[in-house]
Amino acid sequence: MKALNLYDERDIRFEEIPDPIIEKADDVIIKVKATGICGSDISRFKKLGPYVEGMTFGHEFSGEVTDIGSGAANVSIGERVSGCPTFHCGHCIPCQKGELSRCKNLTIIGARRPGAYAEYVKLPAAHVLPLPENVDYTAAALVEPSAVVAHGFYRTSMQPGAEVAVVGCGSIGLLAVQWARIFGAEKVYAVDIDESKLEVAKKVGADVLINAKESPAHVQIQEHTDGCGVDVAVESAGSPASSAQILALPKKGGEVVLMGIPYADITIERFYFERIVRNELRVLGSWNALSSPFPGQEWHASLHYMNTGQINVKPMISHRLPLEEGPKTFENIINQREKFVKVMFSPEKKNNQ
Repeated sequence: MKALNLYDERDIRFEEIPDPIIEKADDVIIKVKATGICGSDISRFKKLGPYVEGMTFGHEFSGEVTDIGSGAANVSIGERVSGCPTFHCGHCIPCQKGELSRCKNLTIIGARRPGAYAEYVKLPAAHVLPLPENVDYTAAALVEPSAVVAHGFYRTSMQPGAEVAVVGCGSIGLLAVQWARIFGAEKVYAVDIDESKLEVAKKVGADVLINAKESPAHVQIQEHTDGCGVDVAVESAGSPASSAQILALPKKGGEVVLMGIPYADITIERFYFERIVRNELRVLGSWNALSSPFPGQEWHASLHYMNTGQINVKPMISHRLPLEEGPKTFENIINQREKFVKVMFSPEKKNNQ
């Protein structure tokens, strides 16, 4: 089969590799119909996170089951599915406590196991999620990032009627806008420095668009909230600057959820740091998307709200490309040669969307 394999920094190759085969009783082989580029893929491509040389890349996907092992319960050949790409050990103390996203040995396909930038991918049956009737392959390829966002919201004490600010309108931020509404937000503020991304945020439900280039985000939010701030502020940009500035957005006693991963040191000015203390903020980190029982409520809720239409990914898809364009596409993204929001690959020879 054809696949995109990562060999080194900025060295990803479209090449022929053997098809996966059934080796364990619970193995499930899935023909990949759609697979998306995650922000973590971009980071790993640029400077290598955990990986094995030559490993098939990618972890956000959907597809059709083509083969199953003898013990793969509740999975049928021909079934439309998505899959949880994340593995926990089940033995460490966090796992024993049911805190699966805190597993000391957490890993994901595309890093130390073959990933989804390929014609076929293999997962254990417990990781395979059947698709509801109204969820197509494109939406299902975004179940994983949706679950990541849901995991963060489940950590909050947010109540219906809250006001929420989402900083960073990439795919995680655009999903956060929608999850804020699902959790009962009365008003959602989308913050970015890119007008085109803010326009997409409006399409998926943001009430107020804030371009932080015009004036600091906290100043604009204060103007919209009578000087109070929001109940919950979500950092989804992964920017060192916004990871500090997010602290000025909540009201006294509000919450900050840090979902983005800043791949650089963060310098926090006194003004922003003091917001934690003086406003008695609750600052929450959120990592991955697992909870107990595996894979967790985040996954089932994501599929449910995609099925009802309350999570709408269509405005987020900026590019639909054949898999062979992967190497060029990664270079285009890191060199900002085009406006990218969410890139979706089709491993099939003809676009199947």
